[in-house]
Amino acid sequence: MKRYVQVGCGWRGVDMFAVPMVKHFREVATLCGVYDTNPKRAALVSKKAETPIPVYTNFDELLRACQPDTVIVTTIDSQHDTYVVKALRAGCDVICEKPLTTTPEKCLAIQKAQKETGKKVTVTFNLRFHPYFKRVKELVRSGLVGEIYSIDYQWMLDTRHGADYFRRWHRKRENSGSLLIHKSSHHFDIVNWLLEDAPVEVNAYGARRFYGTNGENRGERCLTCHHKDQCDFFLDIHTPDLKERYLECEDADGYIRDGCVFSPEIDIEDTVALSVRYSGGALMNYSLIAHSPYEGLRLVLNGSLGRLEFQKASSRKPNYNRETDNFIKFYSRSGEEIFFETEPTVKGGHGGADYALQKSLFCGHDPEPLGQMADLRAGILSIGVGMAANVSLAENRRVLLTEILKDEKEI
Repeated sequence: MKRYVQVGCGWRGVDMFAVPMVKHFREVATLCGVYDTNPKRAALVSKKAETPIPVYTNFDELLRACQPDTVIVTTIDSQHDTYVVKALRAGCDVICEKPLTTTPEKCLAIQKAQKETGKKVTVTFNLRFHPYFKRVKELVRSGLVGEIYSIDYQWMLDTRHGADYFRRWHRKRENSGSLLIHKSSHHFDIVNWLLEDAPVEVNAYGARRFYGTNGENRGERCLTCHHKDQCDFFLDIHTPDLKERYLECEDADGYIRDGCVFSPEIDIEDTVALSVRYSGGALMNYSLIAHSPYEGLRLVLNGSLGRLEFQKASSRKPNYNRETDNFIKFYSRSGEEIFFETEPTVKGGHGGADYALQKSLFCGHDPEPLGQMADLRAGILSIGVGMAANVSLAENRRVLLTEILKDEKEI
Protein backbone atom coordinates (compact mmCIF):
# COMPACT_ATOMS: atom_id res chain seq x y z
CA MET A 1 0.00 0.00 0.00
CA LYS A 2 1.63 3.23 -1.16
CA ARG A 3 1.10 6.55 0.57
CA TYR A 4 0.33 9.58 -1.58
CA VAL A 5 -0.22 13.28 -1.01
CA GLN A 6 -1.41 15.83 -3.52
CA VAL A 7 -0.54 19.50 -3.98
CA GLY A 8 -2.93 21.45 -6.19
CA CYS A 9 -6.68 20.90 -5.93
CA GLY A 10 -8.05 22.37 -9.14
CA TRP A 11 -10.54 20.64 -11.38
CA ARG A 12 -8.12 18.43 -13.30
CA GLY A 13 -6.06 17.48 -10.26
CA VAL A 14 -8.99 16.44 -8.11
CA ASP A 15 -10.99 14.62 -10.79
CA MET A 16 -7.98 12.90 -12.37
CA PHE A 17 -6.05 11.87 -9.26
CA ALA A 18 -7.54 12.50 -5.81
CA VAL A 19 -11.10 11.27 -6.33
CA PRO A 20 -10.25 8.19 -8.45
CA MET A 21 -7.53 7.18 -5.99
CA VAL A 22 -9.98 7.21 -3.10
CA LYS A 23 -12.93 5.69 -4.96
CA HIS A 24 -11.33 3.16 -7.28
CA PHE A 25 -7.80 2.39 -6.09
CA ARG A 26 -8.15 2.35 -2.31
CA GLU A 27 -6.81 -1.20 -2.11
CA VAL A 28 -3.40 -0.18 -3.44
CA ALA A 29 -3.17 3.55 -2.70
CA THR A 30 -3.88 5.84 0.23
CA LEU A 31 -4.37 9.58 -0.14
CA CYS A 32 -2.94 10.85 3.14
CA GLY A 33 -3.41 14.58 2.67
CA VAL A 34 -3.81 17.51 0.29
CA TYR A 35 -2.54 21.06 0.06
CA ASP A 36 -3.57 24.00 -2.09
CA THR A 37 -2.81 27.70 -1.79
CA ASN A 38 -6.59 28.06 -1.65
CA PRO A 39 -7.65 26.19 1.53
CA LYS A 40 -11.34 26.35 0.61
CA ARG A 41 -10.71 24.45 -2.62
CA ALA A 42 -8.53 21.93 -0.82
CA ALA A 43 -11.34 21.28 1.66
CA LEU A 44 -13.66 20.35 -1.23
CA VAL A 45 -11.57 17.24 -1.99
CA SER A 46 -13.22 15.41 0.92
CA LYS A 47 -16.66 16.23 -0.44
CA LYS A 48 -15.82 15.12 -3.97
CA ALA A 49 -14.15 11.92 -2.73
CA GLU A 50 -16.92 11.27 -0.17
CA THR A 51 -14.17 10.48 2.34
CA PRO A 52 -12.44 12.75 4.89
CA ILE A 53 -9.04 13.82 3.51
CA PRO A 54 -6.74 15.88 5.79
CA VAL A 55 -6.00 19.41 4.53
CA TYR A 56 -2.65 20.99 5.38
CA THR A 57 -1.80 24.67 5.61
CA ASN A 58 1.55 24.44 3.84
CA PHE A 59 3.46 21.95 1.73
CA ASP A 60 6.34 21.40 4.15
CA GLU A 61 3.89 20.48 6.89
CA LEU A 62 2.17 18.06 4.50
CA LEU A 63 5.45 16.27 3.83
CA ARG A 64 6.45 16.10 7.50
CA ALA A 65 3.10 14.88 8.76
CA CYS A 66 2.26 12.36 6.03
CA GLN A 67 5.67 10.91 5.15
CA PRO A 68 4.43 9.97 1.65
CA ASP A 69 6.02 7.59 -0.81
CA THR A 70 4.85 9.72 -3.73
CA VAL A 71 3.79 13.34 -4.19
CA ILE A 72 1.28 14.22 -6.92
CA VAL A 73 1.79 17.73 -8.31
CA THR A 74 -1.19 19.34 -10.06
CA THR A 75 -0.69 23.05 -9.36
CA ILE A 76 -0.52 25.74 -12.04
CA ASP A 77 2.31 24.95 -14.42
CA SER A 78 4.75 27.63 -13.29
CA GLN A 79 4.70 26.26 -9.72
CA HIS A 80 5.42 22.63 -10.58
CA ASP A 81 9.17 22.94 -10.11
CA THR A 82 8.91 24.23 -6.54
CA TYR A 83 6.94 21.22 -5.34
CA VAL A 84 8.69 18.64 -7.51
CA VAL A 85 12.14 19.64 -6.27
CA LYS A 86 11.03 19.81 -2.62
CA ALA A 87 9.37 16.40 -2.88
CA LEU A 88 12.43 14.78 -4.45
CA ARG A 89 14.73 16.23 -1.82
CA ALA A 90 12.38 14.97 0.89
CA GLY A 91 12.90 11.43 -0.43
CA CYS A 92 9.66 11.08 -2.38
CA ASP A 93 8.92 9.99 -5.91
CA VAL A 94 6.81 12.43 -7.91
CA ILE A 95 3.88 12.17 -10.30
CA CYS A 96 3.66 15.47 -12.16
CA GLU A 97 0.78 16.47 -14.40
CA LYS A 98 1.93 17.70 -17.79
CA PRO A 99 3.67 19.96 -18.59
CA LEU A 100 6.68 19.27 -16.37
CA THR A 101 7.38 22.99 -15.94
CA THR A 102 7.58 26.23 -17.94
CA THR A 103 11.18 27.46 -18.28
CA PRO A 104 14.62 25.97 -19.02
CA GLU A 105 15.93 27.03 -15.60
CA LYS A 106 13.14 25.25 -13.76
CA CYS A 107 13.52 22.23 -16.01
CA LEU A 108 17.23 21.90 -15.22
CA ALA A 109 16.58 22.33 -11.48
CA ILE A 110 14.21 19.34 -11.57
CA GLN A 111 16.69 17.31 -13.59
CA LYS A 112 19.44 18.09 -11.06
CA ALA A 113 17.24 17.16 -8.09
CA GLN A 114 16.29 13.79 -9.60
CA LYS A 115 19.93 12.99 -10.37
CA GLU A 116 21.14 13.94 -6.89
CA THR A 117 18.37 12.19 -4.94
CA GLY A 118 17.90 9.03 -6.96
CA LYS A 119 14.13 9.42 -6.74
CA LYS A 120 11.85 9.28 -9.80
CA VAL A 121 9.67 11.78 -11.64
CA THR A 122 6.81 10.46 -13.78
CA VAL A 123 5.05 12.91 -16.12
CA THR A 124 1.44 12.10 -16.98
CA PHE A 125 0.65 12.08 -20.71
CA ASN A 126 -2.76 10.49 -21.02
CA LEU A 127 -2.80 10.68 -24.82
CA ARG A 128 -0.31 7.81 -24.90
CA PHE A 129 -3.10 5.67 -23.42
CA HIS A 130 -5.83 6.72 -25.84
CA PRO A 131 -6.94 3.80 -28.06
CA TYR A 132 -6.27 5.74 -31.29
CA PHE A 133 -2.76 6.87 -30.39
CA LYS A 134 -1.98 3.44 -28.98
CA ARG A 135 -2.95 1.88 -32.33
CA VAL A 136 -0.81 4.34 -34.29
CA LYS A 137 2.14 3.49 -32.04
CA GLU A 138 1.60 -0.23 -32.64
CA LEU A 139 1.56 0.31 -36.41
CA VAL A 140 4.72 2.42 -36.36
CA ARG A 141 6.46 -0.16 -34.15
CA SER A 142 5.43 -2.92 -36.58
CA GLY A 143 7.47 -1.26 -39.33
CA LEU A 144 4.43 -0.54 -41.49
CA VAL A 145 5.58 2.98 -42.42
CA GLY A 146 9.27 2.17 -42.59
CA GLU A 147 11.67 4.99 -41.78
CA ILE A 148 9.66 8.13 -41.02
CA TYR A 149 10.79 11.09 -43.10
CA SER A 150 8.27 13.76 -42.14
CA ILE A 151 5.23 14.49 -39.98
CA ASP A 152 2.31 16.81 -40.70
CA TYR A 153 0.37 17.54 -37.53
CA GLN A 154 -2.67 19.79 -37.06
CA TRP A 155 -4.48 20.27 -33.77
CA MET A 156 -7.68 22.29 -33.59
CA LEU A 157 -9.34 23.50 -30.41
CA ASP A 158 -12.87 24.75 -30.87
CA THR A 159 -14.25 27.93 -29.36
CA ARG A 160 -15.68 26.06 -26.38
CA HIS A 161 -12.52 24.24 -25.35
CA GLY A 162 -9.97 26.69 -26.78
CA ALA A 163 -11.62 29.77 -25.32
CA ASP A 164 -11.41 28.36 -21.82
CA TYR A 165 -7.63 28.70 -21.80
CA PHE A 166 -8.12 32.43 -22.31
CA ARG A 167 -10.48 32.75 -19.32
CA ARG A 168 -8.23 30.97 -16.83
CA TRP A 169 -4.72 31.34 -15.42
CA HIS A 170 -3.29 29.82 -18.62
CA ARG A 171 -3.81 33.10 -20.47
CA LYS A 172 -0.76 34.66 -18.82
CA ARG A 173 2.60 33.43 -20.08
CA GLU A 174 4.14 33.68 -16.60
CA ASN A 175 1.67 31.01 -15.41
CA SER A 176 1.52 28.54 -18.30
CA GLY A 177 4.50 29.28 -20.51
CA SER A 178 1.89 29.71 -23.31
CA LEU A 179 -0.17 27.04 -25.06
CA LEU A 180 3.07 25.85 -26.68
CA ILE A 181 4.03 24.57 -23.23
CA HIS A 182 0.72 23.85 -21.52
CA LYS A 183 -1.26 22.29 -24.37
CA SER A 184 1.22 21.45 -27.10
CA SER A 185 3.54 19.48 -24.80
CA HIS A 186 0.89 16.72 -25.15
CA HIS A 187 1.24 16.82 -28.92
CA PHE A 188 5.01 17.07 -29.04
CA ASP A 189 5.27 14.14 -26.65
CA ILE A 190 3.18 11.99 -28.96
CA VAL A 191 5.53 12.62 -31.89
CA ASN A 192 8.65 12.09 -29.75
CA TRP A 193 7.08 8.82 -28.56
CA LEU A 194 6.10 7.63 -32.03
CA LEU A 195 9.52 8.40 -33.48
CA GLU A 196 11.43 7.27 -30.39
CA ASP A 197 13.68 10.19 -31.22
CA ALA A 198 14.62 13.60 -29.81
CA PRO A 199 13.82 17.02 -31.30
CA VAL A 200 16.92 19.14 -31.90
CA GLU A 201 15.84 22.32 -33.68
CA VAL A 202 12.71 24.51 -33.84
CA ASN A 203 11.53 27.43 -35.94
CA ALA A 204 8.22 28.96 -34.87
CA TYR A 205 5.66 31.57 -35.81
CA GLY A 206 2.73 32.65 -33.69
CA ALA A 207 0.14 35.33 -33.15
CA ARG A 208 -2.90 36.30 -31.14
CA ARG A 209 -5.51 36.65 -33.86
CA PHE A 210 -8.82 35.86 -32.18
CA TYR A 211 -8.76 36.47 -28.41
CA GLY A 212 -7.31 39.31 -26.34
CA THR A 213 -7.71 42.77 -27.83
CA ASN A 214 -9.15 41.32 -31.04
CA GLY A 215 -12.62 41.36 -29.48
CA GLU A 216 -14.51 44.65 -29.31
CA ASN A 217 -16.85 43.96 -26.39
CA ARG A 218 -15.08 43.15 -23.17
CA GLY A 219 -15.31 43.33 -19.42
CA GLU A 220 -13.32 42.08 -16.47
CA ARG A 221 -15.28 38.85 -16.16
CA CYS A 222 -18.46 37.17 -17.38
CA LEU A 223 -20.22 37.49 -14.01
CA THR A 224 -20.33 41.31 -14.14
CA CYS A 225 -20.05 41.95 -17.89
CA HIS A 226 -22.51 44.30 -19.57
CA HIS A 227 -22.20 42.29 -22.81
CA LYS A 228 -23.02 38.87 -21.39
CA ASP A 229 -26.44 38.67 -23.05
CA GLN A 230 -24.87 39.11 -26.49
CA CYS A 231 -21.48 37.43 -26.02
CA ASP A 232 -20.87 34.02 -27.57
CA PHE A 233 -18.23 33.37 -24.92
CA PHE A 234 -20.31 33.97 -21.82
CA LEU A 235 -19.56 31.44 -19.08
CA ASP A 236 -22.17 31.01 -16.35
CA ILE A 237 -20.12 30.59 -13.21
CA HIS A 238 -23.30 29.95 -11.24
CA THR A 239 -23.53 26.42 -12.60
CA PRO A 240 -23.23 24.15 -9.53
CA ASP A 241 -19.70 22.78 -9.98
CA LEU A 242 -18.14 26.06 -11.11
CA LYS A 243 -19.87 27.95 -8.33
CA GLU A 244 -18.68 25.57 -5.64
CA ARG A 245 -15.11 25.11 -6.85
CA TYR A 246 -14.38 28.66 -7.93
CA LEU A 247 -16.93 31.41 -7.25
CA GLU A 248 -17.38 30.44 -3.61
CA CYS A 249 -13.60 30.08 -3.17
CA GLU A 250 -12.65 33.45 -4.66
CA ASP A 251 -12.37 35.24 -1.34
CA ALA A 252 -9.50 32.94 -0.30
CA ASP A 253 -7.10 33.87 -3.12
CA GLY A 254 -8.85 36.22 -5.56
CA TYR A 255 -8.67 33.80 -8.50
CA ILE A 256 -11.31 34.54 -11.15
CA ARG A 257 -12.37 31.54 -13.23
CA ASP A 258 -14.57 33.41 -15.74
CA GLY A 259 -12.16 36.07 -17.00
CA CYS A 260 -12.99 37.82 -20.25
CA VAL A 261 -11.47 36.11 -23.29
CA PHE A 262 -10.91 39.56 -24.81
CA SER A 263 -8.92 40.93 -21.88
CA PRO A 264 -5.88 43.06 -22.76
CA GLU A 265 -3.86 41.18 -20.12
CA ILE A 266 -3.81 38.05 -22.30
CA ASP A 267 -0.27 37.60 -23.60
CA ILE A 268 -0.25 34.10 -25.14
CA GLU A 269 -0.76 33.12 -28.78
CA ASP A 270 -3.94 31.49 -30.10
CA THR A 271 -2.45 30.63 -33.52
CA VAL A 272 0.94 28.92 -33.95
CA ALA A 273 2.94 27.13 -36.65
CA LEU A 274 6.22 25.28 -36.08
CA SER A 275 8.87 23.40 -37.98
CA VAL A 276 10.85 20.86 -35.95
CA ARG A 277 13.90 18.80 -36.90
CA TYR A 278 14.67 15.53 -35.11
CA SER A 279 18.05 13.99 -34.45
CA GLY A 280 17.34 11.10 -36.84
CA GLY A 281 16.47 13.49 -39.67
CA ALA A 282 12.66 13.52 -39.53
CA LEU A 283 10.96 16.88 -40.04
CA MET A 284 7.65 17.97 -38.51
CA ASN A 285 5.24 20.70 -39.53
CA TYR A 286 2.88 21.43 -36.62
CA SER A 287 0.04 23.88 -36.16
CA LEU A 288 -2.31 24.68 -33.29
CA ILE A 289 -5.30 26.97 -33.35
CA ALA A 290 -7.50 27.68 -30.34
CA HIS A 291 -10.48 29.15 -32.22
CA SER A 292 -11.61 26.48 -34.67
CA PRO A 293 -15.30 26.03 -35.57
CA TYR A 294 -14.84 22.38 -34.60
CA GLU A 295 -12.38 20.34 -32.55
CA GLY A 296 -10.09 17.67 -33.89
CA LEU A 297 -6.67 16.60 -35.10
CA ARG A 298 -4.93 15.29 -38.17
CA LEU A 299 -1.61 13.46 -37.97
CA VAL A 300 0.24 12.20 -41.04
CA LEU A 301 3.44 10.13 -41.01
CA ASN A 302 5.29 10.03 -44.33
CA GLY A 303 7.77 7.14 -44.49
CA SER A 304 9.92 5.02 -46.74
CA LEU A 305 7.14 2.43 -47.18
CA GLY A 306 4.13 4.71 -47.43
CA ARG A 307 1.90 7.23 -45.70
CA LEU A 308 -0.06 6.69 -42.46
CA GLU A 309 -2.97 9.08 -41.88
CA PHE A 310 -4.81 9.50 -38.59
CA GLN A 311 -7.78 11.81 -38.17
CA LYS A 312 -10.10 12.32 -35.24
CA ALA A 313 -12.85 14.89 -34.80
CA SER A 314 -15.03 15.80 -31.85
CA SER A 315 -18.67 14.79 -31.95
CA ARG A 316 -19.41 18.52 -31.71
CA LYS A 317 -18.30 18.89 -35.34
CA PRO A 318 -21.21 19.91 -37.63
CA ASN A 319 -22.58 16.91 -39.52
CA TYR A 320 -20.30 14.68 -37.48
CA ASN A 321 -19.90 11.16 -38.84
CA ARG A 322 -18.14 8.70 -36.59
CA GLU A 323 -16.72 6.67 -39.48
CA THR A 324 -15.65 9.37 -41.91
CA ASP A 325 -14.40 11.84 -39.30
CA ASN A 326 -12.35 9.25 -37.40
CA PHE A 327 -9.95 6.90 -39.13
CA ILE A 328 -6.49 5.42 -39.33
CA LYS A 329 -5.42 4.41 -42.83
CA PHE A 330 -2.24 3.58 -44.69
CA TYR A 331 -1.30 4.17 -48.31
CA SER A 332 1.46 1.85 -49.47
CA ARG A 333 3.83 2.64 -52.31
CA SER A 334 2.27 -0.21 -54.29
CA GLY A 335 -1.09 1.57 -54.31
CA GLU A 336 -2.89 -0.17 -51.44
CA GLU A 337 -5.24 1.70 -49.11
CA ILE A 338 -5.61 -0.10 -45.77
CA PHE A 339 -7.96 0.91 -42.94
CA PHE A 340 -7.19 -0.08 -39.37
CA GLU A 341 -9.58 -0.64 -36.51
CA THR A 342 -8.81 0.57 -32.98
CA GLU A 343 -9.87 -0.52 -29.56
CA PRO A 344 -13.26 1.06 -28.81
CA THR A 345 -13.18 4.20 -26.72
CA VAL A 346 -14.92 3.77 -23.39
CA LYS A 347 -16.62 5.99 -20.85
CA GLY A 348 -14.35 8.16 -18.78
CA GLY A 349 -12.01 11.03 -19.47
CA HIS A 350 -10.39 11.21 -22.90
CA GLY A 351 -11.95 8.05 -24.30
CA GLY A 352 -10.87 5.92 -21.37
CA ALA A 353 -7.25 7.10 -21.51
CA ASP A 354 -7.48 8.72 -18.07
CA TYR A 355 -8.52 5.47 -16.40
CA ALA A 356 -5.84 3.48 -18.22
CA LEU A 357 -3.23 5.95 -17.02
CA GLN A 358 -4.57 5.89 -13.45
CA LYS A 359 -4.49 2.10 -13.39
CA SER A 360 -0.91 2.07 -14.61
CA LEU A 361 0.14 4.68 -12.04
CA PHE A 362 -1.51 3.21 -8.97
CA CYS A 363 -1.57 -0.53 -9.69
CA GLY A 364 1.77 -0.85 -11.37
CA HIS A 365 2.22 -2.55 -14.70
CA ASP A 366 4.16 -5.19 -16.54
CA PRO A 367 7.09 -4.04 -18.71
CA GLU A 368 5.42 -1.93 -21.38
CA PRO A 369 6.09 -2.93 -24.97
CA LEU A 370 4.83 0.48 -26.12
CA GLY A 371 6.50 2.57 -23.41
CA GLN A 372 3.31 4.43 -22.50
CA MET A 373 4.47 5.69 -19.11
CA ALA A 374 6.55 8.84 -19.50
CA ASP A 375 9.68 9.49 -17.45
CA LEU A 376 11.50 12.74 -16.73
CA ARG A 377 13.40 12.66 -20.02
CA ALA A 378 10.14 12.43 -21.97
CA GLY A 379 8.74 15.31 -19.92
CA ILE A 380 11.77 17.47 -20.66
CA LEU A 381 11.83 16.73 -24.39
CA SER A 382 8.11 17.48 -24.74
CA ILE A 383 8.43 20.95 -23.26
CA GLY A 384 11.82 21.43 -24.90
CA VAL A 385 10.05 21.98 -28.22
CA GLY A 386 7.70 24.55 -26.69
CA MET A 387 10.47 26.38 -24.84
CA ALA A 388 12.58 26.56 -28.00
CA ALA A 389 9.50 27.75 -29.90
CA ASN A 390 8.97 30.56 -27.39
CA VAL A 391 12.55 31.74 -27.93
CA SER A 392 12.08 31.47 -31.69
CA LEU A 393 8.95 33.63 -31.50
CA ALA A 394 10.64 36.24 -29.33
CA GLU A 395 13.85 36.43 -31.38
CA ASN A 396 12.56 35.57 -34.86
CA ARG A 397 15.08 32.81 -35.53
CA ARG A 398 15.55 29.05 -35.45
CA VAL A 399 16.59 27.67 -32.06
CA LEU A 400 18.57 24.57 -31.11
CA LEU A 401 17.35 22.74 -28.01
CA THR A 402 20.96 22.56 -26.83
CA GLU A 403 20.88 26.35 -26.47
CA ILE A 404 18.34 26.07 -23.65
CA LEU A 405 18.95 22.57 -22.32
CA LYS A 406 21.96 20.36 -21.79
CA ASP A 407 22.79 17.74 -24.37
CA GLU A 408 19.63 15.61 -24.48
CA LYS A 409 21.68 12.44 -24.06
CA GLU A 410 22.43 13.58 -20.50
CA ILE A 411 18.75 13.86 -19.64
